Amino acid sequence: MEPTELIKLSAAALAAKLAAGEVTSVAATQAYLDRIALVDGELHAFLHLNAEEALQVAAEVDADRAAGKALPELAGVPIAIKDLIVTKGQPTTAGSKILEGWVSPYDATVIEKIRAARMPILGKTNLDEFAMGSSTEHSAFGPTRNPWDLERIPGGSGGGSAAAVAGFEAPLALGTDTGGSIRQPAALCGIVGLKPTYGLVSRYGLVAVASSLDQIGPMTKTVTDNALVLNAIAGNDPNDSTSLNYSAPDYTKALTGDIKGLRIGVPREYFVEGMQPGVEKSVRDAIKVLEKLGAKLGEASLPSTPYAMAVYYIIA
Repeated sequence: MEPTELIKLSAAALAAKLAAGEVTSVAATQAYLDRIALVDGELHAFLHLNAEEALQVAAEVDADRAAGKALPELAGVPIAIKDLIVTKGQPTTAGSKILEGWVSPYDATVIEKIRAARMPILGKTNLDEFAMGSSTEHSAFGPTRNPWDLERIPGGSGGGSAAAVAGFEAPLALGTDTGGSIRQPAALCGIVGLKPTYGLVSRYGLVAVASSLDQIGPMTKTVTDNALVLNAIAGNDPNDSTSLNYSAPDYTKALTGDIKGLRIGVPREYFVEGMQPGVEKSVRDAIKVLEKLGAKLGEASLPSTPYAMAVYYIIA
């Protein structure tokens, strides 16, 4: 399979081809590293590349697969990591010169889970300094560009992870979300981003912004890919006192496409003055699709919405 086609596959499709022996993890990992070398000079999604280790993990996965060993579902599928999550043996800068050159002596719990899932880590992605920003223009190491239009921002603070996935530099990435740092760049780059329920994914090893709001979550090309990554990283962790004592289900089981009878409230306060016409059209088009699929739509009111930002800043 040509590298240019390989990097366009969803993670689920790549995992299926790996399992079937149609492609190797080394070939897939190298295809992404080659893509990074080709375009990241302009995008600047990555702050650090982990090429040698990624290829080594990929080769080990290929050898175990050839030997007939049972492997996790995403084994051999590469992933990028927001540089706010500590990763043993790699720099963690949080986008700041203060931490430049610091190499973590331990892995965050989510990184331990990614390693257990046998996923090659491509490198660490750019962000607004200490994740305080919404455009990835305020990294100490320079801004990240939106791969759809280099004159536009990718959102933030996790713009590096979003741009890496949207720019075909990685099939998957981890981001972090305090007040939108996964969801907003995912929206601006046209990918899928999820902030998990608080406590579902361990925060141990995350450089904190506001510990009562922070969560680590997946940034992916598709909803199925998002569920697969959540399967890999969710679960109780004794190292995080806010971790839920909860056995996470297989999130892919919910992807039936059947939403008949689902009740969805559309808050009137969310359609604000000054909303860009293209944004409003996209949201209303999505509402129509949900309705066509059988959901029951109704207008709702959240009258405290005007105070949301002020409250967020106090909590954060």
